[in-house]
Amino acid sequence: MADKTQSSEVDEIGDVAVDPAADAAGLMDMLLGVVRIQVLHAFASLRVADHVADGARTAQEVAEREGSHVRATYRLMRAAASLGVLSYEGEGRFGLTGRGRLLRSDVPGSLRAFVLVQAGHAHWQSWGLFPDAVREGASQAKKALGADIFDYLARPDNAEEAALFAESMADLSSLTIKGAVHEADTAGVSTVVDVGGANGQFVLELMTAHPHLHGQVLDLPHAVEGARAEAAKRGLSDRFSAVGGDFFVGVPAADLYLLKTVLHDWDDDRCTTILRNCRAAVNDGGRVLVVETLVGEIGKPDFAVLSDMGMLAVTNGIERDQEEFDALFAASGWRRSRTHPVGPGYFALELEAV
Repeated sequence: MADKTQSSEVDEIGDVAVDPAADAAGLMDMLLGVVRIQVLHAFASLRVADHVADGARTAQEVAEREGSHVRATYRLMRAAASLGVLSYEGEGRFGLTGRGRLLRSDVPGSLRAFVLVQAGHAHWQSWGLFPDAVREGASQAKKALGADIFDYLARPDNAEEAALFAESMADLSSLTIKGAVHEADTAGVSTVVDVGGANGQFVLELMTAHPHLHGQVLDLPHAVEGARAEAAKRGLSDRFSAVGGDFFVGVPAADLYLLKTVLHDWDDDRCTTILRNCRAAVNDGGRVLVVETLVGEIGKPDFAVLSDMGMLAVTNGIERDQEEFDALFAASGWRRSRTHPVGPGYFALELEAV
């Protein structure tokens, strides 16, 4: 057993040496997470990455471009440099790093909109009531916002937030869609419905890769116009349609349903309803392609389990492990036939009807 006279202490339950100073420092570092996300929030909101995209600039130059307070802008940029999104070039000039580039508004794979949504009004207010969400086992978004998150975003006066949310989801999708499209089995498939597909990025990418496919987005009425515009921009309108509807009520007939990061937004009963509606409408021999994170081994660093806390705080959804997904599939008339990774932390689960 370790010597209790040494500078480190010994856990009374076992022979695990602990260092109180190191533990306190580590916990304080975790607590600064709230500061980090709000630094990134301000950095993204003030478009600092856009302002320095063409070369290193001083805080005064950025403040003049943005119309912000010079000294506060300098302090923000100094903090951003400590987080590695800016580099300090000397003489008060800051440049953009690889991480910082992902906070530009005009680059593939941008995470700017995601930062603005995660640290913005709707999510931040919901997170403020997170202890109550754990006590009650349900998101407190309705208490914080006067409506659940999706009803809140559907309100006309929140259209700007809704558009930003859709943009953030599209940006996140770009990290996984390429892999999912590459792995998707379209043999025998003619019609594809992107269930809850927002601007249709997934189905449109699949249609581009497979010119014989006809695609459709089913989403809430306020979301589908963006899908039509995206299809027109890609020159795919002749093979594409978008319909406003409710996937809890029913879905159009199809050979293949895409459910990308849809199931994690809902509890088990509602997920079963969505999957049963797909099973009831699917054409003979049809399939489902689910794209989600999978919870891994307990106690290991895991994006999915932290994302799960966000689901509890904001949407009442759940991030699940493979067994939990399989239980949902079995309860709704589907069987998983294949699982494969499609991007950082994400997997495609292929389902066939039973």
